[in-house]
Amino acid sequence: MARAVILTAFILTFIPVVASAKDTRFWNLTAHTITSLQLSPPGKSAWGPNQTDNDRDRTVDHDERLKITDTAAGVYDVRFVDQSGRTCIVPGIEIKTGGVFTIEEKDLKGCTK
Repeated sequence: MARAVILTAFILTFIPVVASAKDTRFWNLTAHTITSLQLSPPGKSAWGPNQTDNDRDRTVDHDERLKITDTAAGVYDVRFVDQSGRTCIVPGIEIKTGGVFTIEEKDLKGCTK
């Protein structure tokens, strides 16, 4: 009986830590579905993996959130391609661990088609 109580107490001490962990996410507030999204240290053009691979349909619809993986907190340039054919680079996006970062249509200045 004492073992069961100790084991239960031990397990319960870790539940709040696990439950409070949040994923870092991108929230698409652009006008189009995004088909590719990559991050780079600012000004480096060293683009990382396609983060849309983290989504079951490999796209990020307008107003959808995408889990971002293997990315430390910091400032990044974001490059994405959307279904309209635009390729956009948005510099200086701050990413916080467990936070949500957004890109809105008004943020898009350097897009090419």
